[in-house]
Amino acid sequence: MINLDKVNYIQYGNDKGKDIILLHGWGQNIEMMMPLGNPLSCKYHITILDFPGHGKSEEPDEVWTVSNYAELVHELVKKLKIKKPTLIGHSFGGRVAIVYASKYEVDRVVLFGAPCVRMKKDLTLKEKMLKKAKTLPGMSKISEIAKNYIGSVDYKNATPRMREILVKTVNEDLSNYAKKIVAPTILIWGEDDEAAPLEEAKLLENLLTDGALIVLSGTHYAYLENLNQVINIINNFMEG
Repeated sequence: MINLDKVNYIQYGNDKGKDIILLHGWGQNIEMMMPLGNPLSCKYHITILDFPGHGKSEEPDEVWTVSNYAELVHELVKKLKIKKPTLIGHSFGGRVAIVYASKYEVDRVVLFGAPCVRMKKDLTLKEKMLKKAKTLPGMSKISEIAKNYIGSVDYKNATPRMREILVKTVNEDLSNYAKKIVAPTILIWGEDDEAAPLEEAKLLENLLTDGALIVLSGTHYAYLENLNQVINIINNFMEG
């Protein structure tokens, strides 16, 4: 595991309030979760970290899985002596929250656009052409070029090791972890989310023991696009 001394995190807010841990998406950092943390800090004690390989935290020294990231969060929870936190995660951070909550005691879970069920997606014509080209004689060297050409922005912006981690974590199906979550869980999803389509949210909701889906207008960043509404939802959820 990575040295916790190499993990950047901040804590602030109401020392007497319940603990909330905010987990950012891939390619992001602490600042992406502060629009949530700041208004919640009046009532709750907020912890936000930069995932290893993001922000000011050091890269892992090997190719990690989602479980590795969840274990890192658990080590930080133990270090900070946090008891039964509420986890709030966006996208990749939500995936980490799913794995964490399946293994360790949490109070509540809030997930924004967090892909869980691995769905088979049809290749685009461009992807099919590049895949076919790789099988032709003398074309093996185009592999990395093809990845850069058809890859996501996250993939293109990542270092070689973080690219490997991204590919590995994106391809993990977390269904079995979701089934083990017993804490109350709400899914807050943008109706026009293309990175994690609404269909995936409905599948995830059905896997949860105590889960509910709330659909808002907006995209993969619906939690920011409807910030005031989301803050109200979280406050009501925490008090319920």
